[in-house]
Amino acid sequence: MAEKGLKKWVITFTVITASLLELIDTTIVNVAIPQIQGNLGATLEDVAWLSTGYAVANVIVLPMSGWLGSRFGRKNYFLFSIVLFTIASFLCGNATNLEELIAFRILQGLAGGGLISTAQAILIETWPREDIGIATALFGLGAVVGPTVGPTIGGYLLEVSSWPLIFYVNIPVGILAAYCTYTFVRETPKEGKGMPVDWWGIVLLAVAVGSLQTVLEKGESEDWFATPYITALAVASVLGLLLFIWRELSTDHPIVNFKIMRHRSFSVGMFTSFILGFGLYGSVFVFPVFCQNLLGFSPLQTGELLFPGGLCTIVMMPFVGIMLKKNIPAQFMATIGMFLFFVFCSMLSNSTLQSGTGDFFLPLIIRGVGMALLFVPLTTLAIQDLKGAEIGQGSGLNNMMRQLGGSFGIAALTTLIHVRQGFHRSNLLVNVNEHNPAFTERFNGYIQSFIAKGYNYLDAKTLALKAIEGTVTKQSLLLTYSDAYWVAGLVLLCSIPLLYLQKFKKNVAIPADLH
Repeated sequence: MAEKGLKKWVITFTVITASLLELIDTTIVNVAIPQIQGNLGATLEDVAWLSTGYAVANVIVLPMSGWLGSRFGRKNYFLFSIVLFTIASFLCGNATNLEELIAFRILQGLAGGGLISTAQAILIETWPREDIGIATALFGLGAVVGPTVGPTIGGYLLEVSSWPLIFYVNIPVGILAAYCTYTFVRETPKEGKGMPVDWWGIVLLAVAVGSLQTVLEKGESEDWFATPYITALAVASVLGLLLFIWRELSTDHPIVNFKIMRHRSFSVGMFTSFILGFGLYGSVFVFPVFCQNLLGFSPLQTGELLFPGGLCTIVMMPFVGIMLKKNIPAQFMATIGMFLFFVFCSMLSNSTLQSGTGDFFLPLIIRGVGMALLFVPLTTLAIQDLKGAEIGQGSGLNNMMRQLGGSFGIAALTTLIHVRQGFHRSNLLVNVNEHNPAFTERFNGYIQSFIAKGYNYLDAKTLALKAIEGTVTKQSLLLTYSDAYWVAGLVLLCSIPLLYLQKFKKNVAIPADLH
């Protein structure tokens, strides 16, 4: 039964707050990695497991969250996840070495995986069925804005304090969310209580999804299949996935109900959620790296650049929900959103080494509007045919696909940057020779500049060569990031036809089995 009045809004605030905890923590730690590395005396490769461990644990639990909510009661499981996430946050901030910190981050990821999908399921059942677009829009505030503002919050906290604060800040928010959940969220039936536990399904899911996520997270830094353990994990992910699907289709009590794939809109929606994750997380990954590595921006400056676009998404979300309620087809809005994301990518692909903060304001605003027009309609289209217990299962699978899409996007764009940098560098070096008048003029200019500063000719010539090398490196990186923006934009643009494979459907009254 849908809630009414103040209680509906309190529950909405509660689930959005809880999901924000999880989503902000997917990116907030990234800006603190250099400080954690120095403070704990660890290598960059070891510290990177703070993000990898969290993501792997998160994506393993996501598809199981519907089953866990059904077995233990959605409210109980949600409350447990909030409390565990809050405790894990305290333990992370209190960690004395890297091993402890990674272990507690994995615990935090396990708890976080139960937050986001359960929060979405609770929110959908809290609002009337005819207002599902508005409910999805409100949930999208956290899902889209969280990863975007994470670096901003992290950068600010590091400016005023040290890295433990990025974990401690979760504690008061977690306590408030736990209290509101305990007080206001309605109990749900424990439909799966007393039924056999599909332990083989749990093991195979952990192997399949955990291995795949690890490959995506670590593949580029480990030179992909040149590293034996990456190859082994890739094989394990394929075999594990095939065995998991077979197991879930053959058992009477699956932890993931693949029967919901019979809904065409949901099946197609999983692919569009994957594409959304590719664009959302891929762009959040590429843009900060571009700004900090090439333009010399600080993490805080980069975060502040992203904030207006996130604010624009917040403002747009309720309007998108209202438009859905007025029966404007979700496909049309998502089409505009994908086109706007392509415009954002094409504008950034024209950036130069002289680009300043003012040059990024409009593209990031366009991205913010586009993301609002993408998340809400895509999620609404995916879950429009799900009912009762299917909502929790579908929410978990849908969120998992968005998370995997993000991991795949980051891995693909990282590999693209690595490969295309070498390609562009080779092309640019062709022009670095004494027969090229432009090179000769630039080279002699550098030599004269260094001589004017008091260097002898030989030293000036060496420094001039280094200056040319630096220019080639920066220009090759600039061209490489331009390629990455184009690829991200084209992936979303080419995905538009998928939207029209989903049903056009008007809002209907809330089904009886949700009362």
